[in-house]
Amino acid sequence: MSLSNLESLSQFVPEIVLTATILAVLLTDMVTRSARRGLNAAVAIAGLGLAFVAALAQVGSSAGFLFEGMLVLDPFGIFYKLFFLAVGAVIVLIAHPYRELTREGHGESYAMILGVVLGMILLATASNLLMIYLALEMVSLPSYLLTGVLRRDDKSSEAGLKYVLFGAAASGSMVYGMSLLYGMTGSLDLVEIRQGLAAGQMPQLALLVATAFVLAGFGFKIAMVPFHMWSPDVYEGASTPVTAFLSVAPKAAGLAVLLRFTLAGLTTQVDGVPRAFPGLDWPFLLAVVSAVTMTLGNLAAIKQENVKRMLAYSSIAHAGYLLMGAVLLTPGGVKAIIFYLVVYGLMNLGAFLVVIAMSVDGRRREEIANFRGLGWRMPLLAATMSVFLFSLTGIPPFAGFIGKVYLFKAVIERDLWWLALIGVLNSVVSLYYYARIIKAMYLDDPPEAAEPIRVPLLYTVVLLMLAIPTLWFGIRFGLLDRLSTYSLQIFSGS
Repeated sequence: MSLSNLESLSQFVPEIVLTATILAVLLTDMVTRSARRGLNAAVAIAGLGLAFVAALAQVGSSAGFLFEGMLVLDPFGIFYKLFFLAVGAVIVLIAHPYRELTREGHGESYAMILGVVLGMILLATASNLLMIYLALEMVSLPSYLLTGVLRRDDKSSEAGLKYVLFGAAASGSMVYGMSLLYGMTGSLDLVEIRQGLAAGQMPQLALLVATAFVLAGFGFKIAMVPFHMWSPDVYEGASTPVTAFLSVAPKAAGLAVLLRFTLAGLTTQVDGVPRAFPGLDWPFLLAVVSAVTMTLGNLAAIKQENVKRMLAYSSIAHAGYLLMGAVLLTPGGVKAIIFYLVVYGLMNLGAFLVVIAMSVDGRRREEIANFRGLGWRMPLLAATMSVFLFSLTGIPPFAGFIGKVYLFKAVIERDLWWLALIGVLNSVVSLYYYARIIKAMYLDDPPEAAEPIRVPLLYTVVLLMLAIPTLWFGIRFGLLDRLSTYSLQIFSGS
């Protein structure tokens, strides 16, 4: 089913609401003077909430193409809409008390966060190479600005510059690969690209090169090796709420478009079983990249003393875990990715929120040494941080354990034992550097000059909202299982 432009507007309500919210935030920032930080945040949260309700109303809608095939409406895309809107709301709540960010950017910071959310929604639902490129740039440009928004901070400026340079190179590579695909197939539409690849004898080397260049653009957003170099410096230099946002949402968007591009454009059916096209063994390529990504991320995290930088390398490792599901070409692989993505969002945002709470007064406390004795000085912060770190490791009974079980189970069912073994060994390695923080919190004496930290009530509430599901879904995960089963359906027009 393909809807015309006018008919498509009725299924485009969440995106329209987000666009209106961006304009409302900017207008509010211009016309108000006192207490505008709180008003801007309230407008942003209200808009995200309305867009979430509109996206929720699309559940059960018939799958089909919108705007003459530029976008697609399907359960897979609806899940990502809901996920991005929820993450955006959490980030706005986190950023509101964080004066270092809101003092510099005021309403612009909230508008840029909303702009990234809108771009990610378009990216996850794009079914045309041109739309994919435009949506990716819509995600990237506000992200660059958010990274360098702290104009008085040299690290933030350096991080923004590095992000721009690496992002420009990745975008150029992706556009070059797309142009090669267009030249070989004569179309920018993913469905027509798949049909063109199935109908004709394409030069295998050119096809492989084109695919590799396109995947480079997606890999930059996911922070997979070898396109990960920007991640540690950018995560360390950016404002911590921005770092938390970048570590979860754009990574999920990059993974969503990678799945749609490969499954809808580069996969064919052989005797009813999905297979990569002959001569284009991109699943094996991604499997190798997955193994290297998780290994490099974990090994590099071991020696880090800065917690933000450690979590940056940790997020690289988790990109490797998520890529395990992308190589399988099975519903089980997509389901495992969706399941683990929800869990990853909870535990990673929670870990970064603890770091944010430590520095909410403007004094950076991002080193492991700053966490010494935290278990006795601030029991709630330390307890929630322990929940998130144990879940990131994959230790039962936390949700991270169940998420990795889903991933490893899907990989083993495809007889990729070597990839599952590398994943298990990397989980063991990750326990070492996560345990360093827990040791500092509970077994080390606090610094002599340690000052009490006044954590805002809002942060306490959000921490509990993230920690309780992280523990609950490790015990009762039926809801997540049903959600991931529904969301794995990718409409490809076939």
